[in-house]
Amino acid sequence: MRSAGDGSRRVLVTDAGLGSAISVIRSLGRRGWHVIAADDDPQSPGFRSRYATERLRYPPPDTDPDRVADLLLRAARNRRVDLLIPVTDQVLLPLSAARSRVPAHCRVAMPDERGVATTHDKAATFELARSLGVPIPRTRAVDGVPDALRAAAELGWPVVVKPTVSRSYRPDRPIESFAVEYASGPAELSRLVQEFEGGTAILLQEYLRGEAHGVELLMDEGRPLAAFQHRRLREVPVTGGASSFRESVALDPTLLEHATRLLGALDWTGLAMVEFKVTADGPRLMEVNGRIWGSLPLAVASGMDFPAKLADLVCGTGPQPAGLDTRYRIGIRSRNLELDVLWIASVLSGRRRRPFLPFPGRWDAISAAAGLFASSDHFDVLSLEDPGPGLAEIAMIASKMGRKLFAGQ
Repeated sequence: MRSAGDGSRRVLVTDAGLGSAISVIRSLGRRGWHVIAADDDPQSPGFRSRYATERLRYPPPDTDPDRVADLLLRAARNRRVDLLIPVTDQVLLPLSAARSRVPAHCRVAMPDERGVATTHDKAATFELARSLGVPIPRTRAVDGVPDALRAAAELGWPVVVKPTVSRSYRPDRPIESFAVEYASGPAELSRLVQEFEGGTAILLQEYLRGEAHGVELLMDEGRPLAAFQHRRLREVPVTGGASSFRESVALDPTLLEHATRLLGALDWTGLAMVEFKVTADGPRLMEVNGRIWGSLPLAVASGMDFPAKLADLVCGTGPQPAGLDTRYRIGIRSRNLELDVLWIASVLSGRRRRPFLPFPGRWDAISAAAGLFASSDHFDVLSLEDPGPGLAEIAMIASKMGRKLFAGQ
């Protein structure tokens, strides 16, 4: 293996338009890696990074995942890539299926087959949690409308209608995506179950009020090497989804123990985020994200450089700590600018798709808008040190907003 820092070590980072991918590009670029930024969008903000030495276009992974995997593996071979980092499920899933074709000189930062299968399937994740004593929401696997109605009567309304997979990958087919939904009554639940049927199995869960926390870990064969925790301050959609604004918090010993127990049982190697809902009755597991997560830039801004640690672990380019590294700054905040603008617009519109779910007031949106460029906060993409991706992101947001305004006229 070539030594890191001499400019010869090569990393290929997919989904270069995402803030999480740009965080990886910057982290490894600063350490002297030769970074190949890859994406399906020719205007990808990651292509504008000063740390992107090369750029690689691939087809849309949702529509042609197998071709994307073929192209990436061919690039890894022809460009002598030492480390390939898939950032989204759309890329990770076909690469996992093709792992036997990875060139011998290349390492791919993804879980083993068991890890992918267990964390990708929420039913398998919750079954593992049950076996380990990790608390989960009351959950029922349902088969058809009558079964769902019986389960909902037991769980109580509203119920969370959760597909067992967020994305379904099958060879030679486009990737299908499924989103979590909510049902407040029998008619709505019946419609949602019928829409999911034939695409993915379904779980029904009790709806829990509480604060969303993520525990992020770097593991080596089930042993935790580094840990970080954040809490979500705003999510898109407002009713629950990707975090648009979040804050680093002190590690909760209980959440950390639950997270390490889950990943330890899988002999996990690499990065993962374990998501919890902290309720008045204690924490409940929501899911395990077995890949690079969206709020990764917050961890790096707080001093926990997961991309560098991941590269050292996977490629053996640095000493691994004897104990658990928990050194990061608490109270650091970071935002995904595009999602935060969407959050503000959504709240200002006052349109509540789910009247039974909590919804912020317009003053919350006004306050968020006033603080968009607060000097104390960080951005996932905007950076004076590496301005290209941030300028591209702002242009992209402005273009999207312009199209929406024009369409609404």
